[in-house]
Amino acid sequence: MSTSPVHSNLLQQARELAAGYLGSLDQRPVRAAGTPAAIRAQADQPLTDDGVDSAEVLTALHAVAELGAVASAGPRYFGFVIGGSYPVALAADWLVSAWDQNAGLHATSPFSAEIEDVAARYVLDVLDLPADATVGFTTGCQAANTTALAAARHHVLANAGWNVETDGLDGAPRVHLVLGAEAHVTIHTALRYLGFGLRHVKKVAIDDQGRMIASDLAAVLATCDGPTIVCAQAGNVNSGAFDPLDEIATLSRAHGAWLHVDGAFGLWARASSRYAGLARGIEHADSWATDAHKWLNVPYDCGIVIVRQAGAHRGAMAVRAAYLEHAAHAERDAFEYVPEFSRRARATPVYATLRHLGRRGVADLVDRCCAHARRFAERLGEEPGVVILNDVVLNQVLVRFADSDEITRAVIADVQREGTCWLGGTTWHGGTAMRISVSNWSTSEDDVRRSAEAILRVARAHGVA
Repeated sequence: MSTSPVHSNLLQQARELAAGYLGSLDQRPVRAAGTPAAIRAQADQPLTDDGVDSAEVLTALHAVAELGAVASAGPRYFGFVIGGSYPVALAADWLVSAWDQNAGLHATSPFSAEIEDVAARYVLDVLDLPADATVGFTTGCQAANTTALAAARHHVLANAGWNVETDGLDGAPRVHLVLGAEAHVTIHTALRYLGFGLRHVKKVAIDDQGRMIASDLAAVLATCDGPTIVCAQAGNVNSGAFDPLDEIATLSRAHGAWLHVDGAFGLWARASSRYAGLARGIEHADSWATDAHKWLNVPYDCGIVIVRQAGAHRGAMAVRAAYLEHAAHAERDAFEYVPEFSRRARATPVYATLRHLGRRGVADLVDRCCAHARRFAERLGEEPGVVILNDVVLNQVLVRFADSDEITRAVIADVQREGTCWLGGTTWHGGTAMRISVSNWSTSEDDVRRSAEAILRVARAHGVA
């Protein structure tokens, strides 16, 4: 059966609009072009009784995007560790929408289930993690962290003789939760979602780069009598630094604690022979979480959860219902590994991207982004009054101007308005810092040069350098 004329015309219109947008990324300001009020005015049209022609709807949507889209898919967006989308990933994602599969059950989409199973194997291969670990594809690292910590909760309480899925947490043995002092906010949120709360979290001291101090972890673990979960970090959200994972894994294992590693972007360092040493020992953890829509550069939304013990993973996530056609033993029901039931086939762009890049391609992506981050640090750090605050070990650069919170904030705001590039701010050791995150596949040396010069022009306008 051929595609209907309506489908053909609309998809062709969407293709042309998308191609025009993507073709403009190198020239357009990275910031949004319109004010919030203008964007809202363009979007807020009356809802009619009889509806609007579909082609007109697409044209109107594109007009709103022209005012309000941030060019985060482009090569000079350095905020929030947001990657772009490889062309093959974007094309695969379009097909995912066209196929419109419910990827939750094998019965609803054998194709999606098998692709997801292969994608899971590719992920474990590229990240050099245990081949028998189980993998789930979530909305992002928040859901991945939550899933991994649900598996951890299941495991440590089961070992203490408590079935948390049946009996809940009321009356359960206390679970000791051990985090570095700069654990990402998604870890704290996951603990709240799982009913732990934050009052009794035990924080481990960190060094000047945000890395957990192993000797302090040993002291904290000595106070933990009973079920224990340790959360470590592969890639500090500000500095990019890695906790000493080898030592942490040894201490956790000796204590009988579950070790979870939050590696939202840093886990991908495992793909590079040049940077894998930062994550030495991470393979000894019990669970891992990362984002594919960050450094792997697939479209939003796609996080990945990996768990060493299949029983703990499925024990925390799996559900049964008489009306469902559950997969046979060798087949995959994706909903048994993630919080979502019905969902899109988000593993498909991961499959396509890893097939396209191969191991060397992923390693090259990591290496290039890290080289760009070092070049940012070198160029900006050459100027008087500009200080690089962190050891640039990965893809993160922290910058401060004139040793002033006020001036640093002003430079960040004016760089965002100027539009050559976009980056954000943060607080580091009690002071304001500019945060540059390099994670886009299309960023070139020239993009780094143009962006660094724009940053310095703005800084000079504020009397720096």
